[in-house]
Amino acid sequence: MRFWRGADGQKPTGMCQTLTDLALNPSSVIGYRVRKEQGWRWVDFRGFPIPPSSIASSLPSALLHAPVNFAHFPLLILLQTLHYTPQAVSGSIANMNSTAFPSYAAPEYWAQVDKIGAQYPALNYFEKLWAGWYAYMNNDILATGIMSFVMHESVYFGRSLPWIIIDCLPSLFRRYKIQNHKIPSAYEQFQCAMLVLLSHFTVELPQIWFFHPLCQYFGLQTTVPFPPLWKIAFQIAVFFVMEDTWHYWTHRLMHESTFMYKNVHKIHHQYSAPFGLAAEYASPIEVMCLGLGTVGSPILFCALSGGDLHILTMYLWIVCRLFQAIDAHSGYEFPWSLHHILPFWAGAEHHDVHHEKFVGNYSSSFRWWDYFMCTETGTEAFKAKRSAKAAEKAKRSVKKNV
Repeated sequence: MRFWRGADGQKPTGMCQTLTDLALNPSSVIGYRVRKEQGWRWVDFRGFPIPPSSIASSLPSALLHAPVNFAHFPLLILLQTLHYTPQAVSGSIANMNSTAFPSYAAPEYWAQVDKIGAQYPALNYFEKLWAGWYAYMNNDILATGIMSFVMHESVYFGRSLPWIIIDCLPSLFRRYKIQNHKIPSAYEQFQCAMLVLLSHFTVELPQIWFFHPLCQYFGLQTTVPFPPLWKIAFQIAVFFVMEDTWHYWTHRLMHESTFMYKNVHKIHHQYSAPFGLAAEYASPIEVMCLGLGTVGSPILFCALSGGDLHILTMYLWIVCRLFQAIDAHSGYEFPWSLHHILPFWAGAEHHDVHHEKFVGNYSSSFRWWDYFMCTETGTEAFKAKRSAKAAEKAKRSVKKNV
């Protein structure tokens, strides 16, 4: 939030630098810009029932020489000063991150959480942790960047760990291994992990620092309270469909273009029998191209829906997408695998055949694009095609006899 100088009928000409400046020159302040869920909104002071000078008089004297920034005082003080009610502003007093909570609070993270919990008891435990993190960091870009990278690394390697353990116990799980004559060695797992880590730190980490500004630009919400669970689930389902479409056509292009396959996609096919860690074993260009479907789908949805998306939903979507990608590369098909519950789900068997045959099965999550575009391959696909051809042949035979 910033306070601006100006005159009636004119555009803002400058910004008040300190609260003292605001208090000493109240007549020069004509309004302020405040970040809301729908974007920046200009609020004009003219016509307010109380002069702007009382804003500064209501604040602690220790803050009068601090830069005029929304981070220096709670939203509630401002609302009370301007005779606003919390309901009059889009997003209540709970809808705050580090740009709203006091930066002069105790520096320890848990102290921040406790203070926020005491001040805003309506927030649930996870919302307090979220708000406490942003208040503790006092830098939204840094807070979002660190949280994004730690979340990604924790989920990626945490979800890969069970598959690494399973690969180390072939006598127990070999019967579930799709290509049971190809068990990855410890050296292959280590080599793969090193290249994946290199990619994460050199390709993904630099981009993560642009994530929060990107979210702000497109209107993603980073505040509390969180959206309801039904909305989160619905939006994640939409993202799965959007990403699967992007993945199918981009992945197919990488195979059908000799140049793209040789120079971009070939490294991912180094392992003809994939394993969990190999999900993001790819060239930097492929990481960015296919990753665009994962990150770009929610951003496109947010842009089209007018900002109706919380960054928490995007985090949960990325977690689900990582689980799907790692499981699809696991190389194992269990009786309880999701494919047996949702027939249109792709699963490990679908993608494992792609790595073995180097063709077909281009989708990531679902089978319908491969089915409708006749690019599905594998035992089940061959059986289905054979049955379809037999049925068509029988139909032609009946027509001929008639």
